[in-house]
Amino acid sequence: MIRILPISQAGVLRARKARLLSDAEAVVAPIIADVRDRGDAALLDYARKFDGFDGDSVLIQPKGVLEPEFEKAIETAARNIREFAQMQLPQEKMIEFSDGRRLGQVVRPIASMGAYVPAGRYPLPSTLLMTIIPAQVAGVPMTCVACPRPSTEILGTAAKLGVSKFFCIGGAQAIAAFAFGTESVPRVERIVGPGNAYVAAAKKLISGDCAIDFIAGPSEVLIIAKDGNPAWIAADMLAQSEHDVDASAILLTTSASLARAVQNEIETQLADLSTASTARASIDSNGAIVLCETIEQALEFSDSLAPEHLVLYDASWLSGITNAGSVFLGPFSPEAAGDYASGPNHVLPTSGQARLRGGLSAADFVKVISVQELSADGLRELVPTITTIARAEGLEAHARSVEVRYDK
Repeated sequence: MIRILPISQAGVLRARKARLLSDAEAVVAPIIADVRDRGDAALLDYARKFDGFDGDSVLIQPKGVLEPEFEKAIETAARNIREFAQMQLPQEKMIEFSDGRRLGQVVRPIASMGAYVPAGRYPLPSTLLMTIIPAQVAGVPMTCVACPRPSTEILGTAAKLGVSKFFCIGGAQAIAAFAFGTESVPRVERIVGPGNAYVAAAKKLISGDCAIDFIAGPSEVLIIAKDGNPAWIAADMLAQSEHDVDASAILLTTSASLARAVQNEIETQLADLSTASTARASIDSNGAIVLCETIEQALEFSDSLAPEHLVLYDASWLSGITNAGSVFLGPFSPEAAGDYASGPNHVLPTSGQARLRGGLSAADFVKVISVQELSADGLRELVPTITTIARAEGLEAHARSVEVRYDK
C-alpha cells in the first residue's frame, strides 16, 4: 500500500528521481553528430531502425478522418487552449512621460518552432494542441511537428490545426534535425514538447545552438487537502501515476482519517485499472501520503518541492504558494482537466524547475522588444546622469555621444 509518512520523515521525497541524463547523453551524442553531418540520410536510417519507418521521406502530409466524438473534443479543447494562450501574450504599449521620454515595447513572433509529440505507449494528440496552438496565437509563421509512429488522431489533429510541416521522426535524431536543419527539415528557433530520457538528453546537448522550453523529468502531482472525497483524491493520484513508473503522486494532509481512507481507495481503484502495473510501480516507488501538523507546514513543504502540478483543495491557500508549474484550485479542478481541456498548458517544468518558470505559453514564442524615443528636452534632462555613469565606467565616448548634441 502507498506509504503514510509524518512530515518529519518527508525529506526523502525532496530527493525525487531526477532523470539521470549522463548515460542517455552518451547514447545520443553520436546520433546528434551524425544528423548534423549527414542530414536526411541519417534521419532515414534512424527512422527505419528505431521507428519501423518504411517511406522515402520523413516529411509527410498529415491527414486522417477523425471520429466525430473525438473531433468535437479536440475542437472544444483547442478553443479553450487558444483563449488562454491569447490571454498570456505580452501586450504592445507606448507611454508618454512628462519629461520628454516616450517608452514602450513591441511584440514580435519568432520565425519558426518545432514541437516534439510523443507517440510511444501513449500517443499524445493533446501535446500537439498544447505546443502548436500557443505558437499560432503568437503568430509564428512556421510550425513544425516531429512525431514517430503518429496515430490517426495525431495526424488528423495536425491536419485540423494546419501545421506547416510534419515529420515522421522521433528521439534524439528529431531534436538534432530541428536544431541544425537538414535537406527536408528546417532549422527552427525554438524546440518544445516532452519526451523520454533520450529526447531530454538531446535537448540538453543542443540547447547552446537552439532555444528549448526546458529539460523535462518524470511527471509529478502534489495535492494538499485537510478534508475531501477520498475516492476523488485517490483517482487524481492514480491518474498521475499511470504516466510512468518514475512519476510521483503525493498527498499532504492534516487528517489521519483522510490519509487512511485515501490509502484504502488507492488499493480499491488499482484493482480495476487497466494501467495498474505502471501505476502500482509508481505509487510504490514514488507515491506518499504525508501527515502535516498544519496547512501552513504543508504549503511550506510544497514550495520547497516546487511541484509540476499542485492541487489545493482550498482556494484561499493560493496566497501561500510561490513555486508550482500549474495550480488547480478546489475539488472540481482535477489535474486531468488541465492535461486536456480547460485551457492552461500541460507542458510544465518538473524536478524543481518550477522555482524558475511556469509552463509553456504563447509568451515563449515572441520577443518583447523595448522601444524608446527621447525629445531634445528629455535627453538634455538625462545628460548629467548619463555622462556621470559613463565616465565612472571609463567609457568617454559614451559620454561625448550625448554631449555632442548640445555643443554650442
